[in-house]
Amino acid sequence: MNPVIVYCIGALGCLLFLLGLSVSVLRRRSGIGSGPAPEKNAPLNRAIRAHANTAEFAPFLAVMFLYFGWRGPSDLALWLIIAATICRFLLVIGLTAWPSMSRPNPARFIGALGTYLCGAALSVLMLIGA
Repeated sequence: MNPVIVYCIGALGCLLFLLGLSVSVLRRRSGIGSGPAPEKNAPLNRAIRAHANTAEFAPFLAVMFLYFGWRGPSDLALWLIIAATICRFLLVIGLTAWPSMSRPNPARFIGALGTYLCGAALSVLMLIGA
């Protein structure tokens, strides 16, 4: 298997589990055992959203990455895998580093759009067998 694919899958896994740990730590610090914090843009709520969004996308991306790793990725597929991984990190930065989730920011926009475009492109490559 291509080592770049393994690193990208590992990076997504680290991102998912570290975000889960972050949510747990923030829950402990805030004394909120379940559910969101009362303040809409509280760090806990931003961490919950980042973790949930990552949990929605990372598993399927990892499955697609494994498919291409198993088949031997084309250069295009490999670059899309790298870009998708970077976009997932950008989205998390956009959700957690900015003070508000109510307003768009460049990291969140690029991360989300890049995830959609790279995921769609990888899906098409799977369908055409490239």
